[in-house]
Amino acid sequence: MRIFGVILAGGESRRMGADKALVPLAGRPMIEWVAERFAPQVEVLSLSANGDSARFAFLGLPVLPDDARKGPLSGILSGLRWAAPLGATALVSVPCDGPFLPPDLVPRLCLAAEGGLPAMATSDGDLHPTCAIWPISLIPALTAFLASDAVPRLRDFANAHGARQAAFPHGSFSNANTPEDLSRLQARLGGAG
Repeated sequence: MRIFGVILAGGESRRMGADKALVPLAGRPMIEWVAERFAPQVEVLSLSANGDSARFAFLGLPVLPDDARKGPLSGILSGLRWAAPLGATALVSVPCDGPFLPPDLVPRLCLAAEGGLPAMATSDGDLHPTCAIWPISLIPALTAFLASDAVPRLRDFANAHGARQAAFPHGSFSNANTPEDLSRLQARLGGAG
């Protein structure tokens, strides 16, 4: 299997009052923490975002455009379309605000996805649908889904295509949706900035 990766960066977050990917965590943009944890697990890494891609130039990654109105599934479709001609068999997606990704995220998702199905991460009794593996073969179905009138929910699309689940330990997907969440991540890192 050739596994490529995409970090779903999106854009401005109303609850954070800023671009979550660029919010500082212990003195570094949060997306930098994510890329550092994720890059060793995939063959090639990219980033999906809307808005000005130049703001991510410091990462040195391909920046794939997405449609903010279609949510994370738009970024996944951009990633799949980018990865397919490069020979990838699947794409793993992660959010830009989860700096504690497990070091075995990709192998566990691959095991759960045996048979060419999508698989999503679970931890602490919750589903984390942005942490998932997506077979390249889903491009036509995802294209049609996003072109339909359906609400573009990751869970709905994945479950309609037989998604499985991969279980992870407590705290594996701690993220920052609010300033309070960011403070908790800071404390976990022991950082001060």
